[in-house]
Amino acid sequence: MLTFMSQNFYIATSNPGKLRDFAVAAEVFGVAIVPLPRLKNIPAPEEHGTTFAENACLKAIYYSRSFWNHLVIADDSGLEVDALGGLPGVRSARYADDAGFGAPGSTDERNNLYLVKQLAACAGEKLSARYRCVIALARNGDVLLTAEGTVEGEILLSPRGTGGFGYDPLFYLPGLGKTMAEIDLAQKQKLSHRGNALRSLLERYAGPAREKAQRP
Repeated sequence: MLTFMSQNFYIATSNPGKLRDFAVAAEVFGVAIVPLPRLKNIPAPEEHGTTFAENACLKAIYYSRSFWNHLVIADDSGLEVDALGGLPGVRSARYADDAGFGAPGSTDERNNLYLVKQLAACAGEKLSARYRCVIALARNGDVLLTAEGTVEGEILLSPRGTGGFGYDPLFYLPGLGKTMAEIDLAQKQKLSHRGNALRSLLERYAGPAREKAQRP
């Protein structure tokens, strides 16, 4: 088992779902994933990247400059639907709002409604899709490592389940016969694209990048 001697990694998010996924994935490595202190007091950077990797890196660089001499992780993640050419992609969290789709409800509800509307012409087809997450590890403004994780599935045109968040009620897992919103928390954490990305990063960090990160 890889362990990093109680090493802390500071994560640039306050999202409870993300924090939970990352914390569970990190347990086996004996490291702590700690929310970046005073994150709410740091103005968020503009996410102008066209890929998950670009946005993850720009956020990791930005926040690591605000928290000097510490290891800072930032992520960017979202949904890719093949029938839509990979959309909503990096705009997953703002998909409906970007289009001016003014349906009532929460942001998640609007995004789901808008996605179904965009796929209405594909009713009856198998709509392959994936959740993708890219995370970047930075220190003092330099990116040390990036890694990604995915979960493959299909999109339903009618939501199922009340758990999870985001597009989970529409994201169907054929192997389980359930959507992400219908599985229990333990199953979801095992499948998590965020968890997969973090595990990949920590495994790689145990190599040459670890030595670089620990230089004074």
